[in-house]
Amino acid sequence: MTPAKHPLLQAQAALTFSHMGFFVRDSERMALYYQKVLGFTITDRGLLGTVPLIFLSRDPSEHHQIILAGGKPLGMNFNAINQISFRVQGLDVLRAVKALADQDTGTTEMLSVTHGNAISIYFRDPEGNRIEAFVDTPWYCEQPLREDIDLNDDDEAILAQAEKIARSRPKFQLRSTWQADMARQMGYSPF
Repeated sequence: MTPAKHPLLQAQAALTFSHMGFFVRDSERMALYYQKVLGFTITDRGLLGTVPLIFLSRDPSEHHQIILAGGKPLGMNFNAINQISFRVQGLDVLRAVKALADQDTGTTEMLSVTHGNAISIYFRDPEGNRIEAFVDTPWYCEQPLREDIDLNDDDEAILAQAEKIARSRPKFQLRSTWQADMARQMGYSPF
């Protein structure tokens, strides 16, 4: 798809998400967690003034996708970040991420759900930041929607349950139909 010819839409279309940074209390513990559970690699580290920074990536073409910045106050119990989400390619990978997270004692609040348009796990890292790993489904249904799902079931049963839940929503449609409509609304045209 290509953006429409309007200059503002072209400028907006040129924006792509690159990375995020967030404050942590124990940057070394958090870096180890993101390496061990989510497969990140430390690409750099150092001080910016007095703030320790650790740069992590899972993509060799991206110097960093996450920056852990030390200095989060101990008494700060509210996380400004709602969640950090990672798309995976299948339910087997989703189960593997869940197993890795479950093995770390710093993981809390593990939850397996379907949103109809995705099957997700949610959990918190050692400092309470919410992480999501998810698999897209072929369906669209309006959000928010969250229902528990058992990842111990076989793939067919999980997908059947997700589809049943998605189809129960009034605006159910194929993801490809929804994406084509969104592309039109966003000013994109076919190649």
